[in-house]
Amino acid sequence: MTDDERRWIAETLERLSHSAFRAKFALTDKDRAYARAKGRETIDRHARDMLRARVGDAQPRNDGRQTPWRGHPVFTAQHATATCCRGCIAKWHRIPQGRELTETEVDRLADLVMAWIERDLTNHPAGR
Repeated sequence: MTDDERRWIAETLERLSHSAFRAKFALTDKDRAYARAKGRETIDRHARDMLRARVGDAQPRNDGRQTPWRGHPVFTAQHATATCCRGCIAKWHRIPQGRELTETEVDRLADLVMAWIERDLTNHPAGR
């Protein structure tokens, strides 16, 4: 990851933290345990696959309602990072609706989701 990418992630997480709606999200203990058990590599793969499948198309099925609120750490992180639907992606990340996401865009959004998950795990150490 480049310095520009790290800076974009940090600035985006900071900007999202000022939204009362986005800032209220946190992983459940069950999701934290799942993320720790599966490991970063697996959760990262899940994030990329879920973003591609749920919001990657130009016209995603059930757009605006396609991302569950719970059940996987990536789902919660998608809502926290405004990567849950194409409307939120357009508003918060300035990626226009109506066209398929590029692999670069999917990777960038997945890196943001993973940074949010990693921050949550750091803020809630195991065994506490």
